[in-house]
Amino acid sequence: MIKVGDTLPETTLMEFSEVEGGGCSIGPNPVQVSKATAGKTIALFALPGAFTPTCSAKHVPGYLEKFGELKAAGIDEIWCISVNDPFVMGAWARDLKSDGKVRMLGDGDAVFTKATGLTLDLTGRGMGLRSSRYSMLVKDGKVATLNVEAPGKFEVSDASTMLAQAKA
Repeated sequence: MIKVGDTLPETTLMEFSEVEGGGCSIGPNPVQVSKATAGKTIALFALPGAFTPTCSAKHVPGYLEKFGELKAAGIDEIWCISVNDPFVMGAWARDLKSDGKVRMLGDGDAVFTKATGLTLDLTGRGMGLRSSRYSMLVKDGKVATLNVEAPGKFEVSDASTMLAQAKA
């Protein structure tokens, strides 16, 4: 499993852009993790799935609510990663009105998730291989803090914990 001090895996995530701008075309766009994190401080959190109850009602909304405070604490970008395709992540972003605040990044093949060792097998529940629920503060591509939830819990990967860590 990835740990504090490790560099994020050299993988590519996918992001759906609603509108053209900033060099991005409409549709799924690749996000090369090493390039996208270089020289930045990222509040990264991952969760089992788009549109799932805790993820939609608590996890993402908490980061949206704390967006201004996280930015003031030195966070350049906030990333949400899920083992979903970029179209689902784009629809979820639209539903949650996260544009401009939280980048909703799809890890459709679970390549990033497998490389971090933070997988969650929900095969018996009809969801297949997913991501564990966690958050990490990433500085210039390296893990500065890591908060992994126990199965079925939502206690340490929330925006308030991330904010405290960013301020420390």
